[in-house]
Amino acid sequence: MLIIAAVCIVLIAGIDQIIKLYIVQHFALGEEKPFLHIGSLDILHLRYIENDGSAFSSFSGQRVLLLVVTGISMVVCIYLLIRYAQKRPLLFWSLTMIIGGGIGNMIDRIFRDGRVVDYLDVQLFDFAIFNFADCFVTVGTALLFVYILFFMDKKPKETANDNA
Repeated sequence: MLIIAAVCIVLIAGIDQIIKLYIVQHFALGEEKPFLHIGSLDILHLRYIENDGSAFSSFSGQRVLLLVVTGISMVVCIYLLIRYAQKRPLLFWSLTMIIGGGIGNMIDRIFRDGRVVDYLDVQLFDFAIFNFADCFVTVGTALLFVYILFFMDKKPKETANDNA
């Protein structure tokens, strides 16, 4: 199972970096192009920006902090994946997605002077511009919360007879 996780993590981070390379090479910073529309409904644009913060540009300019927090998070997720997730499919896939997306964005922070390339701009409503790796981190985190809330082994509640 760990080989499958490693392959998926490499694929997620690799595809993320290939898409970002394409965007950087074919778009000027700030350039926007329509990408997905159905009839007259404009759904998604590609817009090249660089974000030096995390989600919604929070912690902007805090490169070291973001690298440390992401690094620690990746180590914790890898530990959980190795130690607990192999027989728990939802936990396995959620951690695999988080690690793959986290590594994709961490590569940017290390090699792009602390900035992450973002390019997916939803047109249906006002939302932050994001990237492929962000999708995996977000979906993986949502699945992790589902696992924690509904499937994680819980300690049985004590009853009055247990204390007697």
